[in-house]
Order: sequence, then C-alpha cells, then structure tokens
Amino acid sequence: MAASMASQTVARGLRGASAKHLFLDKFKCARVSSRRWLNLQEYQSKKLMQESGVTVQRFYVADNAPNALQAAKRLNAKEIVLKAQILAGGRGKGVFESGLKGGVHLTKDPSVVGELANKMLGYSLTTKQTPKEGVKVKTVMVAEALDITRETYFAILMDRACNGPVMVGSPQGGMDIEEVADKTPELIFKEVIDIFEGVRDDQALRMAANLGFKGPLERQAANQIKRLYDLFLKVDATQVEVNPFGETPEGQVVCFDAKINFDDNAEFRQKAVFAMDDMSESDPTETEAAKWDLKYIGLDGNIACFVNGAGLAMATCDIIDLHGGKPANFLDLGGGVKEKQVYEAFKLLTADPKVEAILVNIFGGIVNCAIIANGITKACRELELKVPLVVRLEGTNVQEAKRILSESGLPIVAANDLEDAAKKAVAAIAKK
Repeated sequence: MAASMASQTVARGLRGASAKHLFLDKFKCARVSSRRWLNLQEYQSKKLMQESGVTVQRFYVADNAPNALQAAKRLNAKEIVLKAQILAGGRGKGVFESGLKGGVHLTKDPSVVGELANKMLGYSLTTKQTPKEGVKVKTVMVAEALDITRETYFAILMDRACNGPVMVGSPQGGMDIEEVADKTPELIFKEVIDIFEGVRDDQALRMAANLGFKGPLERQAANQIKRLYDLFLKVDATQVEVNPFGETPEGQVVCFDAKINFDDNAEFRQKAVFAMDDMSESDPTETEAAKWDLKYIGLDGNIACFVNGAGLAMATCDIIDLHGGKPANFLDLGGGVKEKQVYEAFKLLTADPKVEAILVNIFGGIVNCAIIANGITKACRELELKVPLVVRLEGTNVQEAKRILSESGLPIVAANDLEDAAKKAVAAIAKK
C-alpha cells in the first residue's frame, strides 16, 4: 500500500526534527532518530566553534538596532553581513512584516546596519520553511563578510558501520553532499578515526589534500580539521558538518557555515550547551511532548493516534486514511513508557480541539500493556474524556490489560486488530 499523505508528512517531520546523518559504505545515507533535537541558532554554533579555536568570521550578536550599529562599527570590516537569527532556512529570500525583503543583507556602509536591524528586530520573517505567519526575529548576527575563492565540504560524524567517528570530505562544497555522493562518489573521501588515538596528523593532512588545499593552506586546513574533532569530542556531538569549509583570497581557511548535532544522552554533562536550546520556534505541543519523552507531530485530521513505535504509528496513520478518516497527529510513546507518560499523552491529545476520536494502537513487546491500560483509565477519569476511544492492545500482559479496561466501566471500544480499530474510529465520528 502506498504511503498516505499523512505518513509522508510524518516522515518529513521526523527527518526534519530529529534525524542524524550517518555515511555508511559507498556513502549511502542512513538516518537514526534520537530522543529529541537540540536547536541552536547560527551564532551559537559559531561561538562553540570559536571557543575550540576553529576559524569563523568575526561576529557580534545584537537584540536592538543601536547595538547592531555599534557592532558594525567595532568590526571595522570592508564588508558586513547582517543575518536575522531564526532556525528556519531560506532566510535570504524571506520577507519581513515590516516590508523589508531578505533576512540576510550585505553592506559596505556600517551606518545602514542600524536601519536594517530596525526593520528586522521585533518583526516576523516568513520563508519557505516557516509557518505562514512567519517567525519573530529577536536577535541579529552582525558579521564580517569574507570572499570565498573555493568551497569544500567537511564533516565528522558517528558511523555505526565503523563503530565510531568518521571524517567525510569532498572538494565539491557549497551544495547538497548526498547529490555529490550519488553522482560523483569518487569525490567523496572518508577517514575512519580511532576513538583512542583521535585524528592523526597524517589523516588530517591527507584529508586536507583530498579537499584540494595546496601549499601552506594544506597545513592550515589540517589544523582546522583537528580542532573540529576536538570540538566534536568536547560537546558530545554526533555530527559536526561544515559546508562550505572554504578558503579566502587572503589565504585563510574558514568554516563559513556549520551544523552541529548533539548526543541527547549526554545532556547531563553538557548542561551549558543544552541551556542554549532555542525552543521559541518549536510547536508548543511538540515541546510539551518532548518533556515527557514523547514524539509528537501535529496533522490536520480529527482522529488522534496514540501508538508505540514510529513504524507502527505511520502504519496507523495510513490505515486510518485508507478507511476514509484523517489522523490528527503522530504520537509515538516509545518503548520504556510509564503510566504518567500515558496520562500526559492523553492530556496533549484531548487539548487539540480538532480531535473527535482517539485510537490507541499498542503492540507490547518491551511495553507492558497493563501499564498502558492503567494510564488510559486514569486519564479517562481525571480528564473526563468526552470523545470516543478505540483501543487495540496486543502483546506483553495483554490479558491483564484487557481485564483492567473491561472492569473500568468506561465507554471504551475494544478492537481486535489495527484494521478493526481504524474502522471503528472512523465509524465513531460518523455517528456523532
């Protein structure tokens, strides 16, 4: 069965929100989802790099127009770039509600920076990747603009196939690296890093040469590569991707743009990094779900889905769609779910005014169905559930779970399998 629009939306949401890229043999790309995604603004990533001795453009951050103007003057640069700081891409072609076009502006006159910042700060910027209403800009980055004579690609990432970190590079930078790997795989270079030794001098120099750096730039690029690895370890990163990793006419190797992904399991020892997490642009429901280790993506339908496992959740969305219904969300409980999480999940689902029915689809492997059943009954009573509830349970301790539900006295509709559950959820709405 072809994937429905709902499951395609979910897949895009999961990739966009929590996917880590891992290059495997022959440079095919696989994705592994972590617990949640840490959102850092561009200037925050650059600051982390700067602190590890990585060469980036000189920059300042401002939250008002006078400070932006002062920053431009302090830079004393030939050319200045002013960038609105939002997480969404496509800033350069975005439009502000103030009427200003473009969230990235170049100028050789520092005196106009204040005027430009005044039309950015406090106004919403709309791009292809933002909601229709745009995202309000609270900070701008005022940076030195540098010319780039040549762009390359460089990344360090965790690769399960190699049981550790790997360097991946290409002399073809400034473009989609998956496209390069697909069309010209000979231009992708890979170096496996021994986690105990770190990046050796010969590895760094070989990678720099493969990226096309020559003469003194080769040694300079190798030093930057080693510092990027130091950063990778220091912040418990799963990926540090620099694109472009370029050179300037003045003979500098500079990391112009970077993406850093972090290991969420290291949050306990990376408190300073995780404290920078910018949740202001996240969907409030998704943010609340993340607090309870729940994965949630809102959709446009009216049947709420309450499922364990991403694959099963997408299959549930598809089968609802197949039987004429529309899923209202994707909600994945995960494997180690507790009663409290079940309760909080129901709070999230019932808070959505679009929801006219809830479909629970649990296949208990790691999950104990009795825990789910106790959570459901508690939530139904305390939240005074007013929409039809269809429950399909299978797996670990399922008989005890079914007993809990049947003896609860609650108007819960039991389903024999996923298809039966989808049909009953759609029918429940039709009766209303």
